Amino acid sequence: MNKIIRLAILDRLRENNPHPTTELVYSTPFELLIAVLLSAQATDVSVNKATTKLFPVANTPAALLTLGVDGIKNYIKSIGLFNSKAENIVKTCRMLLEQHQGQVPEDRTALEALPGVGRKTANVVLNTAFGWPTIAVDTHIFRVCNRTQFATGKNVEAVEQKLLRVVPAEFAQDCHHWLILHGRYTCIARKPRCGSCLIEDLCEYREKNLE
Repeated sequence: MNKIIRLAILDRLRENNPHPTTELVYSTPFELLIAVLLSAQATDVSVNKATTKLFPVANTPAALLTLGVDGIKNYIKSIGLFNSKAENIVKTCRMLLEQHQGQVPEDRTALEALPGVGRKTANVVLNTAFGWPTIAVDTHIFRVCNRTQFATGKNVEAVEQKLLRVVPAEFAQDCHHWLILHGRYTCIARKPRCGSCLIEDLCEYREKNLE
């Protein structure tokens, strides 16, 4: 795929959705951090169902620490891996209080040092909470980028690095959201909805499903 086609794809995605954002429900950087931590191997819908009950009760590091592992589990037990996630939340809250005055650090290294927070989670927080032009690559974006040939790579980090090279600065802030939404609702895993795809004519997928 060449530069001209990539720009056409990005232009079309922007025209269709000028101000994309995460589907996770949050009101502070800390709530976003917790929501993204919970979203690993879980849907945003399931996370939102849990956090809409959890956050009114405890939405700060101190409050969640007081709630404790067992207390947190009661709110997130419908989410996959809830045992380890509850433990990571408590450890993360303790580190935020001890090392960052209870605030979410606007720093990649500091974020990735938090339990349960990897590069993808750090990218989402930096992008969505702080406006950084980072591009978090999850399974949806990995699939879309390889299937369309927009940015191919053997693993998520390779795709991320390719995206950072080929996506112009004006699109970098929103690129993550466009691609994840496209993968979630149109370029789905089992049977992509090519016939109703906004960028079908620009996509280089060889096995298009045009039904």
